[in-house]
Formats: sequence, structure tokens, C-alpha cells
Amino acid sequence: MPQDPRQTPPATPDRPPLGVILAGGQGRRMGGCNKAWIEYRGRPLIEHAVERLQGQVDGIVVSTNTEMDRCARLGFPCVADEHPDYRGPLAGIAAAGAARPGRDLLCVPVDAPRAPYDLGPRLQAARTEHAAPAAMAHDGQRLQPLFLLLGAGLVPALRAAIAAGPLPAGVWLREHGAVTAAFSDCPEVFANLNTPEDLAPP
Repeated sequence: MPQDPRQTPPATPDRPPLGVILAGGQGRRMGGCNKAWIEYRGRPLIEHAVERLQGQVDGIVVSTNTEMDRCARLGFPCVADEHPDYRGPLAGIAAAGAARPGRDLLCVPVDAPRAPYDLGPRLQAARTEHAAPAAMAHDGQRLQPLFLLLGAGLVPALRAAIAAGPLPAGVWLREHGAVTAAFSDCPEVFANLNTPEDLAPP
């Protein structure tokens, strides 16, 4: 019987995690467009995500269901959800884990251009402290479950759960042993750009 990943203390990784940019959302409040290519401060949002992640990870994949050729021209592999209907961001994470088995995943949503440069180390510290299979950010007021370090051992369970339908990210992750890392010192870095008004200069 496979060992329950919730009971397996995470080892210090031999290599940094794989970065996953979650760019598969439906963008309803942005008129249904792919938010990855919306410009913020002169650059597409996806370029901000790459910049924030690349010093913390060993490789990046983009989880997206549209404009895959355009994403690939950035020089990063793209993965699509394994199910044709939209099952939420955990489906994109599951697809990335399936495409790169055995890798821990450091995930960020594409519409948060100020993601912390130390996101990975802080999540890993929380995961190690609590011997947990995953760690999520908490900004002091709200859980930010898509700013996530997911251990490779949880990917099979996530794929199996997603096969049954959409999942609430924070609930599922907590049920499977994820812990939180405190980012109350910098809550502003988790701000999502969801509407055209959010793109206006501060």
C-alpha cells in the first residue's frame, strides 16, 4: 500500500521546485480574455510572473488552456488541463504535476504581478517545520491557496480528486495536510488584477 503523503516528512529538496504559472483562468471580469497577455506597467502579466518566479525555481511551466503557441514562444513548456471542462486552478496544478512527475511545484497565479521573490523559501520553511506535504500563503487576513508549494507526493491524490470534478483549493489542500506560511508583513503582494480598473496606476 502506498504511504500516505500526509505522514511522510518532506525532505529538504535536492533541487529547487518546478515553477508553475497558473494562466488557465476564464478571465470573466476581464471580458473573457487570457489575462496572461494583459499589459501591466508596460509588460504582459505573464512576464511579471516569470520574473518573480525564475530565481526561486528550477524550470517553469505555464498551465494554460488557450493560446498555447503564444505562451510557448516565451521559451517555457505549456500544459493544458486533463479535462475539457473548466475544473478550476487545481486542475492546472494537477496537469503540471502529471507532466513533470516527481517534482515539487511552486505555483503562482498569472494575475498577481507582485508575487514575493522569497515565496518558495518561506513556504518550504513552513512545510519543513510541520513535516507537511504542502504549504500555502496566508496574508494575515486571508488564505492565498494558489500561492502554493505542493509536494510531489500529493500530485496523484490531486489528479484523482480532480477527475471527479472541481475542487475548492483551500479546503482540499487543508484536508490533505497543507499548512500555511505567514506573509502578514507584505499582504499587498497577493493582490490580483481581476478587472480593467485594477490595471490603473496606483
